[in-house]
Amino acid sequence: MGTCPHPFHSGSFSLPLFLTVFHGKKSHQTWVTLGDLCINCSHPGIQTGDMIYWYRQLPGRGPTFLVVAHKGSKELTDPPGWLRVAADRRSSALWLARPRRGDAAVYYCALR
Repeated sequence: MGTCPHPFHSGSFSLPLFLTVFHGKKSHQTWVTLGDLCINCSHPGIQTGDMIYWYRQLPGRGPTFLVVAHKGSKELTDPPGWLRVAADRRSSALWLARPRRGDAAVYYCALR
């Protein structure tokens, strides 16, 4: 599965985060209160050899690499979570377990 089963859901605690997600020139900004976080990225024009990269940009800093995958799932250690790529590779989902205030950032997905 390369998409989140639901956009956001609440866990056993609340943590307000302001998120901006960019894909190409499009962006989506939202405040969320959540336990876990799942961010979808659509890439319908993906080519056979393309890799899917995820980055995040913390306030006042440059983008930093999080994870790259071609297919399937990849575990993240910092922040803890997973990247899941859809079987047809036309979408991916970045799932963050127990996000902290320090995870409030701009998240980017990119193809290369």
